[in-house]
Amino acid sequence: MKQKKLLLLGGLRYLLPVIEATHKLGYHVITCDYIPDNIAHKYSDEYHNVSIIDKEAVLALARRLQIDGIMSFAVDPGVVTAAYVQEQMGLPAFGPYESVCILQNKDRFRNFLTQHGFNVPKAKGFSSIEEALSETYWYPWPVIVKPTDAAGSKGVTRVDCLRELKPALEYAFEHSMSKRVIVEEFIEKQGCSSDTDSFSVDGELKFVSYSAQRFDADAANPYTPSAYSWPSTFTAEQEAELTSELQRLLKLLGMRTSIYNVETRIGLNGKPYIMEVSPRGGGNRLAEMLRFATGVDLITNAVRAAVGDDVTDVEQQPYKGHWAEVILHADKEGRFKALAIDKEFYQSYVVEIDLWVKENDKVSAFKGANDAIGTLVLKFESESELTRALSCQKDWLNIELK
Repeated sequence: MKQKKLLLLGGLRYLLPVIEATHKLGYHVITCDYIPDNIAHKYSDEYHNVSIIDKEAVLALARRLQIDGIMSFAVDPGVVTAAYVQEQMGLPAFGPYESVCILQNKDRFRNFLTQHGFNVPKAKGFSSIEEALSETYWYPWPVIVKPTDAAGSKGVTRVDCLRELKPALEYAFEHSMSKRVIVEEFIEKQGCSSDTDSFSVDGELKFVSYSAQRFDADAANPYTPSAYSWPSTFTAEQEAELTSELQRLLKLLGMRTSIYNVETRIGLNGKPYIMEVSPRGGGNRLAEMLRFATGVDLITNAVRAAVGDDVTDVEQQPYKGHWAEVILHADKEGRFKALAIDKEFYQSYVVEIDLWVKENDKVSAFKGANDAIGTLVLKFESESELTRALSCQKDWLNIELK
């Protein structure tokens, strides 16, 4: 029987567990992007130097290689390209190409949610700084300014007053590939917002998760997530309402079998908000964390779905304890010296350390997900233990710089 070929777009380290799963399934895995030194290319079966945002070039490569499936796991810029190739070649698809384009564009997504009666923050997209500055009469301060097509908190700023707006717009445009930004009402939240992964089979949600997304107020960008924990801070009723709305959204868009990275929150007004939905695995090892916490293997099933094989054992499972992932990062730029963890804390709670830097490596201030230097996986017996540990993180964790 012919060995199936999977094309993965991008080369970030978040692809390593995807490549591992692909090999375990016996498939041939190909990676592509325009950065040959990216770490994932060292582990794939072959690499091609093709930009993942060049849809036609990727399509030409996919046809030449006669691939069986394509995926852009944890790599936001490649999702639209993957959907385009799926549609053009008749490959297993997340959903219609047009629907994926709506999900991947913050401007179009907000409009779609509004048109179909979802709770949605007031928002508008702009193609120039001048255009955005000309409409400040409607801005419900504070607002969030962000690129319509970037992920990982890149280019995102909270703006509390008019004089802060222009620098925020400039920052957002710098990080937008399409040179379009969105100005959006900032929804003050109850508890923690959620950013985690879910999975649908033939358009039906089979596995849904909600996390508690946490932030470091002292970070260079305080809106870049610095930790996640499971279960969420939502009530069971709030999770049920969000799940119902997510299912409605997927049906309206005609989505099929896919993993999704989903961001949600509950406003101070008590309303649930779907902030982002992308048909890809999330960065920051979210699907790996869910495998630790529930035993459900979303990564292997995303790979199987991408090449048209049946998914297996994707079903709702309870969390086996209280889990947290800490995103290791530096407060300022420098040279990495050491990671120091309190011995008693380490022995009690640390399940895994994944450190991506070595001594003398240059590290950046934490402005986006790409500035992370590793992760910690932690397990606790109770919510109070978890909350206490994350609230006093600097007491047991220190990133030493030279």
